[in-house]
Amino acid sequence: MDQSEKKRMSWIPVLAIGSVWGLSEAALGMALRGVCARFVTGSAMTGMAILFMAITSARLKRMAALLVILGVATLYKLLDALLLGLPVIHGAVANPIFAFYTEIFAFILVFKIMEGRLREKRGGQALMGGMSALVAVNLFPLVKFATGIPACVVPGTGYPLALYYAPVAIGVSAISCPLGFYLGEKMAALEGKTSPARFPRLATAALHIAPLLCPLLLIVMRTA
Repeated sequence: MDQSEKKRMSWIPVLAIGSVWGLSEAALGMALRGVCARFVTGSAMTGMAILFMAITSARLKRMAALLVILGVATLYKLLDALLLGLPVIHGAVANPIFAFYTEIFAFILVFKIMEGRLREKRGGQALMGGMSALVAVNLFPLVKFATGIPACVVPGTGYPLALYYAPVAIGVSAISCPLGFYLGEKMAALEGKTSPARFPRLATAALHIAPLLCPLLLIVMRTA
């Protein structure tokens, strides 16, 4: 197998990860809507976003891969809006997409400024996740300048929910980031020890099917 074919194959997991992230955003939003009255939903989703970013970083070790999963997750959010009959400039669509961008920016920023050896330790990865969440939640209130839709606030106050529940986002991300690196490393190790011809068929099928199956699952979720 030549190098160009290996490079093409290496992007298959990225598309799969982005698809699972996009589907998870929709599924978690549905699951938490009634339970949390949407107050901590954004904070939980920040931790989930950091999880998929860490998986991608550990699996491919390319910052460009993060932009790919960002694009995929954005497409899923737009598909979700279409299924719900919502316009793109809507608080349930444009603002979460803006959150994706702040989370990616924050993760890359913290990744770049953190010392390399520290990033390889679980404690350092927990710190990376917490710091990424801290940066992201402080950037999110700027959403009104990007979309024209103000960030949600605590009832009876003008205080943004993203900042009010920042400790939740930081705590969840401090757990999800090292978990994501662990899962990404396991994925890379499994593929590194096995030639493409001997790679477990089930895992190979899952990587190829995920980008096709996840949109179908989203459609079923929204139309059932």
